[in-house]
Amino acid sequence: MAVTALACAGLLTATACSGGSGSGGSSNGPVTVTVMTWESADTNAAIKKALEGFKDDNIKVQLLDSPSGAYGDKLASLTQAKKLPDLFWCGNDTEQQYTSQGLLVDWADKLKNGDGDFKSDKFVPSAMDNWKTADGQMGGLPSLMNTYGVWYNADAFTAAGLPLPKAGWTWDEMYADAAKLAGKNGAKYGLVADQLTSADGPFTMSMYSVSAGGAPFTDNVNHPTKAEADGKYTEGVQKLAAAIKNGSVAPPGYDASNVQSLFSAGKVPMTFGGQWLAAGFQTDKPKIKYGFAPFPQVNTPTTLYDSVGICTPQYTKDQDATFKVLEYINTKVWDAVLPASPVAPPAYTPAQASYFDALTKAQQPTVVDTVKADLAAEKTVGVRFTTQWASQVGDLTTANYQPILSGKKPITDLPSYVDKINGLIKQGS
Repeated sequence: MAVTALACAGLLTATACSGGSGSGGSSNGPVTVTVMTWESADTNAAIKKALEGFKDDNIKVQLLDSPSGAYGDKLASLTQAKKLPDLFWCGNDTEQQYTSQGLLVDWADKLKNGDGDFKSDKFVPSAMDNWKTADGQMGGLPSLMNTYGVWYNADAFTAAGLPLPKAGWTWDEMYADAAKLAGKNGAKYGLVADQLTSADGPFTMSMYSVSAGGAPFTDNVNHPTKAEADGKYTEGVQKLAAAIKNGSVAPPGYDASNVQSLFSAGKVPMTFGGQWLAAGFQTDKPKIKYGFAPFPQVNTPTTLYDSVGICTPQYTKDQDATFKVLEYINTKVWDAVLPASPVAPPAYTPAQASYFDALTKAQQPTVVDTVKADLAAEKTVGVRFTTQWASQVGDLTTANYQPILSGKKPITDLPSYVDKINGLIKQGS
């Protein structure tokens, strides 16, 4: 999930937020703008230090404590109590749902008509499009991009006499490589791809279809009008099911919770994952030589798009002050934080240089190349529905789609599964 991708954690103490959202004003001294993240203690320390560079006599920035814990649960409790911080880390699904409920400040006009360079056209276009509601509102601002690809064990590929994955490789080549790497050097499967076999799997498979000139699984993850499994999509599902059947790819239900450590130990030759793993690998230093490649393609380069961001409750006491801090975080804070922990490229494109410079200095050239390729990909597809009924789609996937991948149900059941999702879409519209 995108939320967990960036070390989602945080538990805000009751006393820290007892004063509610931003306080103060010109008659009572500086306005206090509160900020809450889900980052680790080390990253929060770096953010706090970077925020000290914010200079405005009328504004005081307070980073609230958010030690490891259930960030989502805390966010829900603060939402119910109407004590959300002025700026809080949020996923795309949270932003979409909260905005549709009228809970967030709409920044769309301010970003479109603002002064200086902090405007909509300076952000990654796919991120901005995905953060807009059906009526064009933006209840939050994308801050960091999640890009995805295939992490591979270069040593295992070399030992098997296989060329290393790179931009332009195909789905057929990936499955063929997985077949040759399965059962070698303690690796049961050649490819562990939870994003292909989990609840998000049907959306990930859109990459195959779109790359081949077919239709995506859904026309829009935020406000869908239909789900679809055309001929190209069905072809992709068939190939995945065949690779699972022959033991090349880990099946649905495989415990992928420790896949990062297994990959580092050389027990997983290939795994789907996000760019954020690079920061962990820099610290943990795997015993293997590894690399990061773009997703395979059929014809056209296609990738998943996803971003996390920062939201503001409708009842924030000073929107102008809050927006100034929001701008500072997106334009200055990442320059200070990402060199030490290059977890993700900023959605604000002028701030991306520090991220790529950090990866280059850390000798992560394949990560640099793949992230840049993802950001420039001709075609993109969403990672999951952001709707309030998305969990029901997950239930349908568990009961219908995953058994198709496992061979427990025939591929001819795919249209029935799609029809059931279209029923949910119709009910939710």
